[in-house]
Amino acid sequence: MISLPSDTIAAIATPPGSGGIAVIRVSGRAAIEVGDRVFRRAGSVASPLSGALSHTVHYGQIVFDGVPIDDVLVTVFRAPRTFTMEDTVEINCHGGVRVTGMVLDAVLASGARLAAPGEFTQRAFLNGRMDLAQAEAVADLIRARTRRAVAAARDQLAGGLSKKIERISSELMRVLAHLEAHIDFPEEDIQPEIGGAMCVRLEAAERELVALLQTAGEGRILRQGLRIVIFGRPNSGKSSLLNRLLDHDRAIVSAVPGTTRDTLEEAVELRGLPVVLVDTAGLRETSDALEAEGIRRSRAALDAAELVVLVIDGSRELDSDDLRLLAESGDEPRVVVLNKSDLSIRAVLPTGIEPVPVSCLSGDGIEALKNAVETAIGTVRNGESVSGIAINARHADALRRGAAGIRGAITALSGGAAPDLVAVDLRIAVTAVGEVCGRTTTEDLLDLIFSEFCLGK
Repeated sequence: MISLPSDTIAAIATPPGSGGIAVIRVSGRAAIEVGDRVFRRAGSVASPLSGALSHTVHYGQIVFDGVPIDDVLVTVFRAPRTFTMEDTVEINCHGGVRVTGMVLDAVLASGARLAAPGEFTQRAFLNGRMDLAQAEAVADLIRARTRRAVAAARDQLAGGLSKKIERISSELMRVLAHLEAHIDFPEEDIQPEIGGAMCVRLEAAERELVALLQTAGEGRILRQGLRIVIFGRPNSGKSSLLNRLLDHDRAIVSAVPGTTRDTLEEAVELRGLPVVLVDTAGLRETSDALEAEGIRRSRAALDAAELVVLVIDGSRELDSDDLRLLAESGDEPRVVVLNKSDLSIRAVLPTGIEPVPVSCLSGDGIEALKNAVETAIGTVRNGESVSGIAINARHADALRRGAAGIRGAITALSGGAAPDLVAVDLRIAVTAVGEVCGRTTTEDLLDLIFSEFCLGK
């Protein structure tokens, strides 16, 4: 049984560093009492915060040991109409590093303790403000780097995933209840038609789990970004292409082959998806030790790539190196770029390869290349389009175990196994699916999940 929190916590809720303002958040049973100990209202009437209405803002000073620290605005939120569903006080002070630390120190010395990372959101979960999937969406929303990532996090925060899990979980529970009835009354065997109906219901639940599992790749891309490696022969225009896609000069461009000696990575938003573009050293045979090391690193980057962009100099005929690179990357998700389309095209690609003509000099073809990359990313995602649901790795692990439990129950039912044996697999499925929203979880798991949040959230 996970115990509900009873103490009062505080932390700086704004990012570290200097700024116009900073926010210190205090939450717990004694939050308003702690606020009264450090806050002095401006004006002749020094009424305490304990008499303030909920959702009201008050101007005054933070004072500790009789010494004023800063002029502040203090907002009072009374339970349960708060993020944590506890009494909450938020202190808006000036955003200097030193003054913010002094205000926090005064709060901690007045009865609060420093919050652990993610503890405010953890309390929101424990107090019933949101389920675990919604709590994780808070972190996703904070970390989101693209519009699509924001949209997916917002949908999960609004309960999009939770509603699907609730529907699946409820159906599994209903089937399990029927099985439990047969266990309690063993003289009532499961008739074939009853077992068949149960199998149909379980297969429908399994299909829903599989559909959610198919969004795991989408979720990973939205949260971590997709690694796209740009490679090709020296002087084919790889660095120029990187600069065009970034829309600023990041890589050194030179007419001298072999200028790039190391991999160069940059994060960028492409068609609403976060990607990490990796520029690599040109791939060719060389006796230069430094260039050879760059080529080794390029090979390592290619091995870790989820999508490759092969750049070919279209102004010259293909040679053995071009053909070798085309053959080597033929089994990988890739886009082939025919660069220098502003010049006379002499390169003739093998039949079946549709390149994207691009001029890194003029920018012609860059939008077509982005379209081709977006299509290729869809291939990496097994054709899945961006949806409101994009599960994370923890969800995927739980749902895989849930699907395996359902499949075991279906196999047992179909084979005429005893109800108690079928129920074992089904209980495994119910427990695993329940982990997604926190219905079945442990305190250690919660600590692990919320430890990845930022401090003050």
